[in-house]
Amino acid sequence: MTLELAGAAHPMARDPERAGWWTSTAPAADGDRYGFALDGGPVLPDPRARRLPDGPGGLAAVVDHDTYVWEHGVPARLRLRGGVLYELHVGTFTPEGTLDAAAARLGELAGLGVTHVELMPLCPFPGTRGWGYDGVAPWAVHEPYGGPPALKRFVDAAHGLGLGVVLDVVHNHLGPSGNHLPSFGPYFTGAHGGAATPWGPAVNLDGPGSDEVRAYFKSSALAWLRDYRIDGLRLDAVHALVDTRALTFLEELSAAVDALSVEQGRRHFLIAESDRCDPRTTAPRASGGLGLHAQWNDDFHHALHTALTGESQGYYADFARAPMAALAKTLTRVFFHDGTYSTFRGRHHGRPVDRARTSAHRFLGYAQTHDQVGNRAAGDRLSATLSPGLLACAATLVLTGPAVPMLFMGEEWGAGTPWMYFTDHTDPELAEAVRQGRRREFAAYGWTEEDVPDPQDPATRDRSVLDRDERGRDPHKRLLAWHRELIALRRTLPDLTDPDLSAVRVAYDEEARWLVFRRGDVRVAVNLGPKPAEIALGSNGRDRVLAAWERTEAPGRDGLLRLPAESAAVFTDG
Repeated sequence: MTLELAGAAHPMARDPERAGWWTSTAPAADGDRYGFALDGGPVLPDPRARRLPDGPGGLAAVVDHDTYVWEHGVPARLRLRGGVLYELHVGTFTPEGTLDAAAARLGELAGLGVTHVELMPLCPFPGTRGWGYDGVAPWAVHEPYGGPPALKRFVDAAHGLGLGVVLDVVHNHLGPSGNHLPSFGPYFTGAHGGAATPWGPAVNLDGPGSDEVRAYFKSSALAWLRDYRIDGLRLDAVHALVDTRALTFLEELSAAVDALSVEQGRRHFLIAESDRCDPRTTAPRASGGLGLHAQWNDDFHHALHTALTGESQGYYADFARAPMAALAKTLTRVFFHDGTYSTFRGRHHGRPVDRARTSAHRFLGYAQTHDQVGNRAAGDRLSATLSPGLLACAATLVLTGPAVPMLFMGEEWGAGTPWMYFTDHTDPELAEAVRQGRRREFAAYGWTEEDVPDPQDPATRDRSVLDRDERGRDPHKRLLAWHRELIALRRTLPDLTDPDLSAVRVAYDEEARWLVFRRGDVRVAVNLGPKPAEIALGSNGRDRVLAAWERTEAPGRDGLLRLPAESAAVFTDG
């Protein structure tokens, strides 16, 4: 094995103290190119490359993290409790599609009132355009986005505005193109009956050699938090991590992140994406849980989506039978599937959340995400089919609900631009396979080939870029103001960040399509129906409206709240 550094070859020797490792020492400076030649083969980039200036197929480059001079410290009190997250894709947040261009817009998000920016994956992938979930170098930053220096400038700018930064990382698979990791060791497995993820071979977390594999991904995660001052990580599809060991990788990772928090004197956190509906995902390790700090709650999304749209295909079917009841359940009990039968899965699914012992801040609530928009055939947002009033209702339920709210970029003004699935695979066969696979997937739902956007067409990405000019005209302008108002209420009213799930009270009418929930002295009402609603709430004479989408009076002496069609109101009786 040979280290090829700056045009010179350096022989490597086995490490006598660490099986499977080869070492060599050579002087290097920031930016020097290098790679490894295995058994006389071609020079491959370092699996731990901090930078790949020419993409996954090129040589690695040395990164000296000490050369960057940070301008801002890390803001205090960057916690999930009281937080509002904003999911952002660097490549479509601005026309330029770079971290520097996105950083220049961070003031808008600080003005909106969000507390954390959640970046979709930044690891290098072939080509220029993509979602980032096909990354192949989990220690590096995609060069077309600006590479490592640009990420540091982005985080620095965010912290200067008091914003936290969360990074979406993928541990369950690597991309199919440009992936050299198998050449360096048993990083993938065909065990478990040939188990693999829907996106590629399964990572070896429990087979022979898996100690080093786990260390590889754990160290990568810690590097983002340490070297780039990232505040938290979102872990993609943890349900796809095949791991039969008694001490799971996720427990190891959460323990390591907690230890780093103590070491650095600031709080880091992990947010899981999981479809298991299992409260043990976020339960403390001492209580037999995995110790992750929060998780996305797709059940809340599905209930809200069906209540708003009436859609009932696929996994929406169970929620669509009684969407207002499903919404009420997810507001109070978190999971809709908490041991109930799931027709989509063909079996019972989930486990109840102990509301008396589990904080509401363990869960994220949202109306839209990159998945729930981009995985639709045309990438259509809720704004494509819903009225401004219903969009305002969705915002109200997300931003005043018990879960930590999250918005998907552009949602705050009801963006009219779609957000579609797009790729830039450089392998022609892979590009065609992705194109045809996308068409086959949606043919089952009646979409013709012509109606499914070509993911490889550059125009598909271009059409997905946000149009900020929309913000200056209605209804976008009004929706943006509504989001600001609701976020301000959440920041100023302690009842709206109360973590006590058992204290949330909900009433609803399935047929009339209204729902009211109470959190302390604050009551929130939404009317999704096409007609005004009269809701018997009672009154203590001290009720006052804090915010309303349409003109709404507090309940009068008769105790009735008269709520206009497709509207929402927040009021207090305290």
